[in-house]
Amino acid sequence: MAALVLASTVALHLVVTTAFLISRPDRQEPPPDGARQLTDAALLLGTAEPGERPRLVTDLARAFPRLGIEMLAPGTATVETSDSPHLHGMRHHLGRGFKAVQLAPEGNARRVGIELPDGTMIAARVDGGPPPLFWGAPWLTALMTAFICVTVLGLWAARALTRPLSSFAQAAENFSLDGTAKPLPERGPEEIRRVARALNRMQERIARLMADRTRMLAAISHDLRTPITRLRLRAEFVEDEGNRKRMLIDLDQMRSMLESVLSLLRNDRKIEAVTLVDIASTLQLVADQFGDMGHVVHYDGPASATAAARPGDLHRGITNLVENAVRFGAEVTIRLDVSDTALVIDVEDDGPGISDARKQEMLEPFVRGDDARTMDESTGFGLGLSIARAIALAHGGELSLHDRDPHGLIVRMQLPLSQTPRLAA
Repeated sequence: MAALVLASTVALHLVVTTAFLISRPDRQEPPPDGARQLTDAALLLGTAEPGERPRLVTDLARAFPRLGIEMLAPGTATVETSDSPHLHGMRHHLGRGFKAVQLAPEGNARRVGIELPDGTMIAARVDGGPPPLFWGAPWLTALMTAFICVTVLGLWAARALTRPLSSFAQAAENFSLDGTAKPLPERGPEEIRRVARALNRMQERIARLMADRTRMLAAISHDLRTPITRLRLRAEFVEDEGNRKRMLIDLDQMRSMLESVLSLLRNDRKIEAVTLVDIASTLQLVADQFGDMGHVVHYDGPASATAAARPGDLHRGITNLVENAVRFGAEVTIRLDVSDTALVIDVEDDGPGISDARKQEMLEPFVRGDDARTMDESTGFGLGLSIARAIALAHGGELSLHDRDPHGLIVRMQLPLSQTPRLAA
């Protein structure tokens, strides 16, 4: 800010100095030709004897016919209060003892009178030339130039100060745990560099913390698989059929819970690369897979719609949505709608639906359905919607829940298009 004030002061000083040297207001410009001729005539008559003035006026009128110089009798001149633009220059050149005034015009001609030191007045028609241009005034040129200079410097300074803040906001929006986000550049004022350095260290600590958490849970999952396998083998030797079946179900649920948690953690890290994916083919594949398992799942949409996405993550997210839908509904429809800017995937079921009060809550991890969608041993652990939502957010989109008419639920995944999709009938 100190440098900005200093630069603005220097720029303003240079502009004013340049304008002064160009216009030189200390040097009075000579009056226009007609006014200068009248001024010279007045100086000549002022030094002449009163008896010689009539002859001189006649000679001057003959020499300068456009001026129409004449002598006025005392008391016959009609003086106006307004001044012509050239009167100031005339008065400066006449000096003391002379008085230049504006007289009443004759027709369309403007008349100027000069009173000699002895009271005699001469009059002439003086053309003041074109009026001065407003934008051509030296003071206005200096003011406008100074304003432009200060404005440009102010905009530059504002941009220099706000650009790091914009970088901070962009870095927060693009923060990821896969290491693809570039660190903030540590440049600018010392305060900005310190903030950028602190944010970079914070991102590194968060990424390291998440990686350690994932590794810890992966190690726990790996270590738990061995005792789960031993317990399953031992359960096979239980003679009571009912107890053996219940033990095996509990062990399968434990294994499924571990896999679901690891799937959620892997998705948070977003390690899969972005490639061109035929979204329509992926949705049709998911519908066919569930159809092969005996579920009624339909696909409604274009035959082809190509966009940039993470194919494995997208397949897993849609699979979770359809798996949740077939669990509570008898018939499921996967709809795809592609526009110029977005791609919308709707998974509709005809089940009991979810109350409006719990729609947002259902998107959180480990949250299960309400009384209308009760849980049993065949249900999941409340991670399907949260995983699908994390996948949508990783693609820059969003996941929302809506009511289906007349009953049921619509899970809508909206994904932005980074390129124009290719559609085929």
